[in-house]
Amino acid sequence: LKTYAKKLRINQTSGEKALWRKIRAKRFYGYKFRRQVPIEPYIVDFICLDEKLIIEIDGYTHFEKGAKERDQRRENYLCSLGFKVVRFKNRTTVENIEFVLSELKESLGVPLKNSPLPNPLPSGEGDEI
Repeated sequence: LKTYAKKLRINQTSGEKALWRKIRAKRFYGYKFRRQVPIEPYIVDFICLDEKLIIEIDGYTHFEKGAKERDQRRENYLCSLGFKVVRFKNRTTVENIEFVLSELKESLGVPLKNSPLPNPLPSGEGDEI
């Protein structure tokens, strides 16, 4: 599997390339992602081990006969190991990377920019230890 995973890293799909440019080297809110990682008997597209999050980019092979069932078995297995799996179509990742990144923020629990801030304590409160 390791040799095949290395081959997959070299021959990425357009969607995988688009996403990797945004999330590699802790560029995405400091989270460390790895790509094409073997988790016997599968190879996952992207993984954030610290958050137990797997990202799958579904290309054309995921829409062939029997693929939906195979993907579901795979996802069930990965979830049984404690991972959360999020899936995006390759086309969506290429054409709307901002949507994909927004969904990833939500999956990771990254606060949204427009989240309300808590009200500050009234003057003088909170100063005592």
